[in-house]
Amino acid sequence: MTGNNLDGAGRRHRPLRADAQRNEDRLLKAAAEAFAREGADASVKDIARAAGVGVGTLYRRFPSKEMLIEATYRQEVRLLCDAAPELAASLPPAEALRTWMERFIDFMAAKQGMADALRVVLTDETERLQTRADLAEAVRHLLAAGQSQGVTRPQVAAQDVLMALGGISVMTDTERQPGLATALIDLLLHGVLAD
Repeated sequence: MTGNNLDGAGRRHRPLRADAQRNEDRLLKAAAEAFAREGADASVKDIARAAGVGVGTLYRRFPSKEMLIEATYRQEVRLLCDAAPELAASLPPAEALRTWMERFIDFMAAKQGMADALRVVLTDETERLQTRADLAEAVRHLLAAGQSQGVTRPQVAAQDVLMALGGISVMTDTERQPGLATALIDLLLHGVLAD
């Protein structure tokens, strides 16, 4: 998947060469995993190593850790939103919804790890509301795919599912019990899926 041609501050820039884009994608993937595991204290050297690039490559693309955190967040949101139509097209509706929900919990874990830095970097309320709307649209797409096959209940609102997933994310982070997210997703799906 290619980048969105926006820098860390959301400004347009020239498209990256294919090799540079692959490096950036690997860096952002490694950063998301590191931030989910270690929070904003994750080492940029370790992130570069995990991505298979030198730390100089990381700093050329992201001159500060804050810029890396912001770019990681934006990339994770984009990937999550892009995943909905892909999953709906390739999996049965219930499985597509479950897979997306699991990815959302992973996204929230990475976001929680970056929370302090994100509060400083992402101060635009309009952007936060747009992110929420984009995520709700992804859920809406999956629910509609299920409704067209009689798999999901028609009265279920995408925003409600998103809020429930947010609650699952908070509980999972607080309780730190293995399997808790899966059990709570099962419970949520029980209310979303038709009998």
